Amino acid sequence: MKISIIGTGYVGLVSAVGLAELGHQVWAVNRTPAKIEKLKRGELIYYEPGLRPILKRNVKNGRLHFTSNFSEAINHGDFVFICVGTPSRRNGSADLSQVKEVAEQIVSAAKKNLIVIDKSTVPVGTGRLVKKILSRNHHKFEVVSCPEFLREGKAVPDFFHGDRVVVGAEKKEVAQKVIKIFDKLKCVKMITDLETAEMIKYASNAFLATKISFINEIANVCEKLGANVDEVARGMGYDRRINHYFLKAGIGYGGSCFPKDVKALKRIAVDINYNFRLLKAVTEVNNQQRRLAVKKAKELLGDLNHKTIAVLGLAFKDSTDDIRESAAIDIIKWLNQAGAVVKAYDPEAVGNAQSILKNKAKFCDTPYEAVAQSQLLIVATEWPQFKNLDWTRVKRLMKQKNIIDGKNILDRTKMEKLGFKYIGIGR
Repeated sequence: MKISIIGTGYVGLVSAVGLAELGHQVWAVNRTPAKIEKLKRGELIYYEPGLRPILKRNVKNGRLHFTSNFSEAINHGDFVFICVGTPSRRNGSADLSQVKEVAEQIVSAAKKNLIVIDKSTVPVGTGRLVKKILSRNHHKFEVVSCPEFLREGKAVPDFFHGDRVVVGAEKKEVAQKVIKIFDKLKCVKMITDLETAEMIKYASNAFLATKISFINEIANVCEKLGANVDEVARGMGYDRRINHYFLKAGIGYGGSCFPKDVKALKRIAVDINYNFRLLKAVTEVNNQQRRLAVKKAKELLGDLNHKTIAVLGLAFKDSTDDIRESAAIDIIKWLNQAGAVVKAYDPEAVGNAQSILKNKAKFCDTPYEAVAQSQLLIVATEWPQFKNLDWTRVKRLMKQKNIIDGKNILDRTKMEKLGFKYIGIGR
């Protein structure tokens, strides 16, 4: 099938590459010429494990094309995927300006009938709004919701081996045409109405965020009672009604999806005069959880002024360079405000973090450079390589042997045997 993708961010690029790999002819649009040139050479414009070889293969075999010419792209295809950002406004609602802009561009440029598919995460009612905009063009358009369920850092396996494809449309026959795009994927294919499809994405992310905030509350209780939250979560997870996923205590969730989508769903509830009390608590817990690292640092070191603190991890999670809503970024800002000297390291996210933090931290080339002469080490991102550091060397380099494990990735017994004062979350 001939498919156009508008936007080559995390969702758009993975979708474009994945659909080309499934055998479709895909044209992807980005307004930045420099990014288009990189993509044409098969080079990534952000870090995502496993994506580059599939990108290069499909550029080389001619199934995947990149352009900054919007009209050329959309008139190539029969299906147009809208994959643009919907960031939070100040009141928490989703900013739909990019979605509306794409719809307006389709009105101006479309020379044929099209099925327009919202892949972006959008509030209920957006599909009908897009259709209203498109009605100004004399061609026939159908608007479909097909929400994405991709995790940054694991987007490639999520695309090819996901749990489900959800398609919402006014007409079942239109939804079935879209479902056929994903025929080769072995997963549940669900057809529903527009509004339900739009709601599924928000409900899914809000529920996962709730699980994280819940286990963090349990962690805080465990600390006061002497219980181990890791073992509590393990015992809970064996119950099939609960499962083990998203029961990992730490310094809270971040990223481009959970915070934004929880805020948006809360705002949707406000707009229909519904008091969504649970989501208010989820956000409150998450906000307080990321302050724990600074609170524990003060308990360990007292006044933080002129204290040297190493922060390992800048991305909001491992396997990505994305720092949006990263707990590590907030922690560094708060440490800086308290007068601490912060040294930071991340395998992928240093460049992005520098643009935000500027002179609030010294950015290091290795974790060992970061810990040298530090009085405290904070693990802020769950990169697997942090578990495998030469901890004897780390101990030798540090001025004081204090660790706050904000992601509970280290072996407490091992750290204490080495002579570290170890503090986890809920342990």
